[in-house]
Amino acid sequence: MTLKAIPPDSAPNPPRIADSLREGVAPLPIRRKGAQGELPVPLIEKVEILVILTQDPDEEVRAQALATLEAWPAEQLRDALRDSSCPPAALEFAARHLIERREELLEALLENPSLRPELQDLILSRMGSQPASVAPRSANDAGTQPSETAAGEAEVARARETTLQKIHRMSVAEKIKCALTGSPEERFILIRDSNKVVARAVLQSPKISESEVEAYASMKNVTEEILRLLALNRAFMKSYSVLRALVNNPRAPLDMTLPLIHRLNERDMRNLAINKNVPDALRTTAAKTLTARQSARSVSPGRKH
Repeated sequence: MTLKAIPPDSAPNPPRIADSLREGVAPLPIRRKGAQGELPVPLIEKVEILVILTQDPDEEVRAQALATLEAWPAEQLRDALRDSSCPPAALEFAARHLIERREELLEALLENPSLRPELQDLILSRMGSQPASVAPRSANDAGTQPSETAAGEAEVARARETTLQKIHRMSVAEKIKCALTGSPEERFILIRDSNKVVARAVLQSPKISESEVEAYASMKNVTEEILRLLALNRAFMKSYSVLRALVNNPRAPLDMTLPLIHRLNERDMRNLAINKNVPDALRTTAAKTLTARQSARSVSPGRKH
């Protein structure tokens, strides 16, 4: 009888050192070596091992693992945190603990598509609590002459003209800071950014106004996620103008806009019923709701059918 060789793809995967560490079965010498980042494993597994060992029962191992993470070469650590295969525990540790000491890792972490939304929000809230940098005033500012004022206004005008160019040159982390602390003009540009974390940061800005939110709700070149976040935000949806703009936006998710129809007044509901830009289901529901509302009002309270 001839024995067939086992194809390489069907061979069992070798056990990972990280798994044995997580299960608590690795001996102390292996844990000490792992805490120093010296185990012969791929980079991402090295980072995973270090994160696991920050919770090791041995105090010396815990301290060594944390010290190794804090001193690890930035470029290698950025590559690991940017990789979508980076373990969720490593991403969470970096978001909750590591970026406080190593801000240079922030951009790579936010670029990882596997980073959970709640961790994105945590990072954004921390960034939003940081005071915005203010340019120092010169000693001559108090006594500015008319010619100096005109020159300053010209400089401001040039700055406005290049806002889009400046944002285009920004890194992800810089865009997020700008979204949280910048001007309405900058937020209007950043709400359309292709990076969803940047766009989400705009909605978390403490400076955002109701008129800005209304403008975003009516925009047809923002992502569906932004419109969904608007609809889910109770503070934003208290504004009738924001609600109306969102319902009339053809890009808004139907499951978000249908429940909002009953909050429209009759004039806006009538306009929605004939708005050919929105989905048919939205128009039909608006027409039916309007008819039902008018029928209920026309029936005398003393009559029953």
